[in-house]
Amino acid sequence: MHDNELDLFLQEMTDVKPLSQDEVRQQTEFSPTLAQQARRKAAEQEMEYDPNYLSMEYVELVKPDDPFAFCKDGVQQGVYRNLRLGKYQLDATLNLLGKTLTEARSQLLHFIEDCHKRGIRTLLIHHGMGRNSKPHPAILRSYVFKWLPQLPVVLAAHTAQRQHGGYSATYVLLQKNAEQKRQNRERHTKG
Repeated sequence: MHDNELDLFLQEMTDVKPLSQDEVRQQTEFSPTLAQQARRKAAEQEMEYDPNYLSMEYVELVKPDDPFAFCKDGVQQGVYRNLRLGKYQLDATLNLLGKTLTEARSQLLHFIEDCHKRGIRTLLIHHGMGRNSKPHPAILRSYVFKWLPQLPVVLAAHTAQRQHGGYSATYVLLQKNAEQKRQNRERHTKG
C-alpha cells in the first residue's frame, strides 16, 4: 500500500516545476493597510481632543434604590459622617437629568474641576434614579457612581438625604485646592 501512495503522489507532481530560488524572505516591517491607517488617525485625533479620562467602558449597573458610599483613605470618619448626613452647606449643584452619557461625563468632569479651582468643597449631583431609563434602569446613576471615585479631587461621596433628592442625588466632598492648603498651613504654623 505504501508504494501505491508514493506512485500516486509522484503522478500528481509530474507537472510541478521547481522554484527558481528557495530562499524564504520574512517581512521585517509591518505596513498597515489604508483602512488601518485611517482608523489609527481617527483614534489619535479622538484622544487628542478628549482630555476627559472618565471611563465609558463597562459599568456595573446599580438598582435605582441602591445607596452609594465612597470614601478615600485618610478622610476623617466624622467628616464623612457629616457629609453622609447632609450636615454640610451645599455650595454648588449639578443637574444631569436628561443628559446623554457623553454630555453627563463632560459636564461632571468640568463641574468638578471648576469647583475645585474655585475652592468649592461640598457639592450635590442630581443624576436621577433611572427608574424609567431605557434600555437599562439607572444607567446614568451607575456611571456617576463609577466616575466619582475616578476623580482624584473627590475625597468622598454618598447618596443624598431625602430633603436633597435622596437616591436621585449624591453628595460629593472635594479636597482643598492649592490655595486652601496654603492658607491652612499658614493658620496652623502661626499658632
